Amino acid sequence: MTSVKRALIAMSGGVDSAAAAIIMQEAGYECIGATMKLISNNGSKCCSLKDVNDARAAAWKLGIPHYVLNCIQPFTNYVIEPFIESYEKGETPNPCIECNRYLKFTLMLHRALELEAQKLVTGHYARIEKSGDRWLLKKGIDHKKDQSYVLYMMNQKTLSQTAFPLGKMTKKEVRQLAAAKGISNADKEESQDICFVENGDYTDFIKNYTGKSYLEGDITDTEGKVIGRHQGLIRYTIGQRRGTGIACNFPVYVIAKNIANNTLAVGGESSLYSASLTAGKINMIACENLFQPQRLAVRTRYQQKEQFATVQQIDQDSVRIDFEEPQRAVTQGQAAVFYDGDTVVGGGTIV
Repeated sequence: MTSVKRALIAMSGGVDSAAAAIIMQEAGYECIGATMKLISNNGSKCCSLKDVNDARAAAWKLGIPHYVLNCIQPFTNYVIEPFIESYEKGETPNPCIECNRYLKFTLMLHRALELEAQKLVTGHYARIEKSGDRWLLKKGIDHKKDQSYVLYMMNQKTLSQTAFPLGKMTKKEVRQLAAAKGISNADKEESQDICFVENGDYTDFIKNYTGKSYLEGDITDTEGKVIGRHQGLIRYTIGQRRGTGIACNFPVYVIAKNIANNTLAVGGESSLYSASLTAGKINMIACENLFQPQRLAVRTRYQQKEQFATVQQIDQDSVRIDFEEPQRAVTQGQAAVFYDGDTVVGGGTIV
């Protein structure tokens, strides 16, 4: 093992990862930049030639080597295909979580260890701290940018080998740091949509990828009465209002999808609320388990305002969450992440 402090910087071509590299350099690390090539079609927003060039330019400015890692097949296997399968099962997935789980903090972390780097470094807005014998994941101090929700899958090993230098910074400070170092992408805009879906049209992406036709079916009201036709269940998500084609004297929303019967249920606003949920495929960070009920704050969507609930672990793979106030549009496939203050206790996938 080398005695040199070395860090592998996951460089996306954005300002955040460039700033993370700057901070690690200033902390005395020998830095290596790496950009994951995830998609072969550069018509998408994901890892375009411009992004690769922006990452390479930032690395050159900082005087660090830069490599492009071919991750197309793992990204297809672990992110794109599960994303499609989840929609086909009637869920609404969060592919960023799976990308973090399998690409950044598995594949890329493995590459960092091969390079004898002590840390894998990303531009996420979150914090990693040690408390006793346990590593903790905490919110970034810029709560508007906090990304702890999509990092709940991290475990003790990955937390110990990862650094989030931006966790104690605001976005404004990050841009200022990059600009002061002459990084050309200091003012680069951020992508808001799922990176591999062009124009944000998930339905067209899925149809083009699979070559399948998704059958029309009945739309029913809360009593089971047929009131219309849907255009294929993959087009809809829980809480959706537009696109149902249902005319009513009050707003109607998608409240359920029945894959077995190929039916879509709609109802009024009050039909969207749930008092409890079950989450599976759980990952605990702050403790080994939650077999004793705890009052925690819970997010069921990214950047949602947290809501208090009683969280209790049912078994090794699932938790039950009972909210103090019913929550709107709880959606299968999304993550439920629970917090104690700024600390991520754990999370799982809503079932």
